[in-house]
Amino acid sequence: MLKQPLKKVLIKRGIITLSLFMAIYLVMLFANHPDAVEKYYSESSYLFICRILHPVFNIFPFSAGDIIYLLVIAYIIYALVRLIKLFVKKQFAQAGLFTMAIIIGIQCAVLMFYLLWGLNYFRPSAAKRLNLTDSTFTIAELQKVTNLLIDSANACRARVTLEDLEQSNDSVYYNARLAVIKLSNSSVQFKTYSPDIKPSLLTPLLNYIGTYGYYNPFTGEAQINYQMPVFNRPFVACHEMSHQMGYGAEDEANFAGFLAARNSGDRLLRYSAYNLALGEFMRTLRYTDSLKFKKLKNRISPLVKADFKTERTYWLSYQTKINAVTSLFYDNFLKANNQPAGLDTYNRMVLLLMAMYRHNYTL
Repeated sequence: MLKQPLKKVLIKRGIITLSLFMAIYLVMLFANHPDAVEKYYSESSYLFICRILHPVFNIFPFSAGDIIYLLVIAYIIYALVRLIKLFVKKQFAQAGLFTMAIIIGIQCAVLMFYLLWGLNYFRPSAAKRLNLTDSTFTIAELQKVTNLLIDSANACRARVTLEDLEQSNDSVYYNARLAVIKLSNSSVQFKTYSPDIKPSLLTPLLNYIGTYGYYNPFTGEAQINYQMPVFNRPFVACHEMSHQMGYGAEDEANFAGFLAARNSGDRLLRYSAYNLALGEFMRTLRYTDSLKFKKLKNRISPLVKADFKTERTYWLSYQTKINAVTSLFYDNFLKANNQPAGLDTYNRMVLLLMAMYRHNYTL
């Protein structure tokens, strides 16, 4: 039988656990109403959160979110060791209370995730908000847009100088930040406050799990893998800062990042955008019409092809079984957060770009 003090702690933690469960349940009920999420969260509460989080964490020249993640990992290790010791000593009551404390911590983290940023996953799609809802296209239309992207990528790559490719990461981040601010000022649909990008302290690990960058929803910081090929970094920086705009879905962040980078006056940034877009379209074309894929592949300039090869070789050099495990985890994470296509959501940027090109050009 539990002693009186332990019983009181158990009751208290039980009440807290139940209360947090109900809070999370109510938040997820709210998430089932996209229009309400857009009006009362994405267009109001979230913008207020940005005004607080972004300027505060921009003070730190390093990623404060990475420090938090490292502390959490250290605590998880400590918690596992402590639980094992309690079970070995047969202190089951203490082990139960400690487990409840861990559950409360997890519940708090989940609640913070959705309130600070995660509800953006459940707002109406960018296609609807930007009036790009026509998501169907023919092979002929896909081929035409891919041709346009090939021309743009080839032309932009020809303008990129050796000096551009040797610029510092600070310069890459600065130009990407300017591009995102320019896009943010152009339309309320891309509004954000004090966007910023930081090099991830975890970059050596990111290489092995195949990660270009990520967004920390608890601190509002956007982080980038600072070691990947230099022509990838500018677009990835724009992509991660697009999450700061409230673009949760990965295809939408890709699209917003593309718009920001494409409209930049920086040569490397513009090329980085077209390099990414061309890669996505060629991948789609390969799966829909392999003959047209081979035909258009011959139109890509040797410099652009060399960059694709450099990128592929870079990631293959780090590929391990860890990559497969983390990909499976992240795939399920995306599916649990209103992105049923999982990792394939990244490739759905093609639908948004096709709709944009159809809107701006006669296909």
